Amino acid sequence: MAEYRFSTTWRIDAPVRSVWDAIYQADAWPDWWKSAQRTVEIEPGDAHGVGALHRYTWKGALPYRLTFDMRVVRVEPLRALEGRASGAVEGDGRWLFAGDDDRTVVRYDWHIRTHVRWMNWLEPLARPLFEWNHDVVMRDGARGLARRLGAQVEADGRRFAPVEDDGVAGA
Repeated sequence: MAEYRFSTTWRIDAPVRSVWDAIYQADAWPDWWKSAQRTVEIEPGDAHGVGALHRYTWKGALPYRLTFDMRVVRVEPLRALEGRASGAVEGDGRWLFAGDDDRTVVRYDWHIRTHVRWMNWLEPLARPLFEWNHDVVMRDGARGLARRLGAQVEADGRRFAPVEDDGVAGA
């Protein structure tokens, strides 16, 4: 099993409530996040969503899809959202939110181990490609969030404008 740790930060020119709502509603991600091919709620959670189980299928720039389940284990509205993954990957994902009425900073931490044989077999050589692919997925998310919220989003030193094309405006 290969182990990966990723951390992504988005700075969004939008209120924390708007950003929270977009990310909290995971079943709508495919509407705005190009790499999120499919999200399906398998089991509902409590009134805040704790205990909910979702199945995700992701497709980055590389020619493969990754499907896994994610159980929501923590919800602190407008502050934190955490889940535990199982299936093709196993581990933890955590969204952290900070902001006000003008700007929101979101950090996503993803600590996983892969269970896909071919990925584990190729890991010694392909790790940089898998890491790059994760970065592509997260940039797609920043770009889509900019469009969804009609707000500028900064990620990895790039600014994504709320336009329908690629929206990359300077660094």
